[in-house]
Amino acid sequence: MYRVRLWSVRHARGLNRLYRALEDLLVRLRPLMRLVGDKRLERPFAALERGTKGFLFDCKMCGQCVLSSTGMSCPMNCPKQLRNGPCGGVRADGNCEVLPDMKCVWVAAWEGGQRIPGGVESMRTVQFAVDRRLEGRSSWLRALRQRLGEEP
Repeated sequence: MYRVRLWSVRHARGLNRLYRALEDLLVRLRPLMRLVGDKRLERPFAALERGTKGFLFDCKMCGQCVLSSTGMSCPMNCPKQLRNGPCGGVRADGNCEVLPDMKCVWVAAWEGGQRIPGGVESMRTVQFAVDRRLEGRSSWLRALRQRLGEEP
C-alpha cells in the first residue's frame, strides 16, 4: 500500500487530470443524480471512493478530501494527522519522526505539488480541522455539491 501511495505522488499530474475529468463528468450527470437522490447515492459512492482512493492514496475516508491541494499525498496518513504542513520533527532524510521508515506526507506533498499546475500555491490554503461527523462519507459528492453551490 505504501509503495502505491508513493507512486500516486510521483504521478500526481496525471491523477489530478483524471480527478478533474471525473469531476466534470459528475457535474454533467448531476441532474440525473438529483433524481436518484444524494441519500441513495451516498453508500455506493462512498464504497467506490473507499476502494479507489484506499488503494491509490491509502485514504482514511475523512469525508473532506484535500488530495488535489496536497500533491496527491493524503495528510490523514500523517501519524499526527496534520492538515497544514509538517511538524517540527521531520528528519533530515525527509522521513517522519513517529514512523522513521515512512516519508513525511508533507515532504511527499511538496514533491507531488510541484508536478501539478498550481499545486504548490494550493498548499498555502489553510485547511480546517477535520469534521469527524463526515468520516466514512463520500467527499466526491460533497465536493460536487460545493462546486455547484448546493453546499457551503
